[in-house]
Amino acid sequence: MSELICQRILLKLSGESLMGEGDFGIDPRVLTRMAEEIRDIVALGVQVGLVIGGGNIFRGAGLARSGINRVSGDHMGMLATVMNSLAMQDALTKLGVGARVMSALPMEQVCDTYTPRGAVRHLDDGEVVIMAAGTGNPFFTTDSAASLRAIEIRAGLMIKATKVNGVYSSDPVEHSEAEFYPRLSFDRALSEGLQVMDATAIVLCRENRMPLRVMNINETGALMRLMRGEDVGSLLDNGD
Repeated sequence: MSELICQRILLKLSGESLMGEGDFGIDPRVLTRMAEEIRDIVALGVQVGLVIGGGNIFRGAGLARSGINRVSGDHMGMLATVMNSLAMQDALTKLGVGARVMSALPMEQVCDTYTPRGAVRHLDDGEVVIMAAGTGNPFFTTDSAASLRAIEIRAGLMIKATKVNGVYSSDPVEHSEAEFYPRLSFDRALSEGLQVMDATAIVLCRENRMPLRVMNINETGALMRLMRGEDVGSLLDNGD
């Protein structure tokens, strides 16, 4: 383990990352590729906790804007994360990787109910633990859920996998002059309003000294290089 940057990580994937080039749902090829990336770092001995968003199926805040009650919309979004988590569990299992879905909303016929102690036990047993249904509460994003879970399982690093190479001063897709930040503090991310994660998620990381790495999940092998110590993406920390 001496060559790895840490033994246990929390990896946050957006639901949209599973769509590939589609407009909705899950692209099986993308799902398999991401599962292979996870398999490869598990083979090194890395313990992986995983949180997947549900934006490829339902997004509670968007549903609320269309007139659906926000609480109902958020519960629908939580169920979408369970669907994505079950898909990832299946993809990992097919690759010979032990995987377990644990939901913040009890649904015993579908998956286990999440508890921090249970999650840590399964991580220690070498399973990928996929933590679904957000925090189990409305008005909290899956980014906030990922920060909370990273803290609860005592991860050494939280990784937010996105479609860009890290953190920029503005959207690099729309602004070619956007400045890339290889490292910055949580305070700076908050004060400049950088769209890294929502404020609650960033504050949770800051207050619990949970380092956050933002990287491009579409770059094949980037996750492996990061775990081996390469400077991939952007690092956010307390700035000590």
